Amino acid sequence: MAGSKFDEPMPLSNQNMSNHNMSKHNIKSVCVYCGSSFGNDDVYRTAAHDLGQVLAGAGIRLVYGGGGVGLMGEVARAVHSAGGQVLGIMPQFLRTREILFDDVETRVVQTMHERKMMMFEESDAFVVVPGGVGTLEEVIELLSWRRLDLHKKPIIFLNTHNFWAPFFALIEHTQQAGFTPDNFRRTYVSVDTVEEVLPAIMELQAIDTNVDTRKVV
Repeated sequence: MAGSKFDEPMPLSNQNMSNHNMSKHNIKSVCVYCGSSFGNDDVYRTAAHDLGQVLAGAGIRLVYGGGGVGLMGEVARAVHSAGGQVLGIMPQFLRTREILFDDVETRVVQTMHERKMMMFEESDAFVVVPGGVGTLEEVIELLSWRRLDLHKKPIIFLNTHNFWAPFFALIEHTQQAGFTPDNFRRTYVSVDTVEEVLPAIMELQAIDTNVDTRKVV
């Protein structure tokens, strides 16, 4: 875990993370939120590719936005090429803009709302990879649902190149201003490397997250 001057999400324990066994948990599908562009640093593309290989190697199905471009396409191709399962979910109006990855199972829906709900329902956990406004919109809604206790699915930020530090600073700002409870940080985890993603999911699933995140103390 990288340190920063910001009030970071809940850190992982110091236990040997390699001891986590996915077969002991009910994580069969992981939704990955990420950009439909590659960004301006190859480190993001590499991280997306490596994440796809890790998911496939663990026998975990990827659920994603269905596009064949940018980091979305990279993670989907990595899972598929490694023999893993992929489910893409794409709204009809984005078929030409984000270009379907036709080599994997893809469900075409009518609206963005249907897409996000189906991605949520088909997934047991979520990994947030660097992305733009669309990625932010998805994760904000996911965190909002968690804030309202509508779900307790693990949420992991892949903080490649410290990408999410400004976002964490904003969350801390809302806490300091009295709009978000301090214990909300227990509901998600930030990791720096792809290798930490699955152990983080396991640990977040295993801890007691039965905390009332609706009340600002």
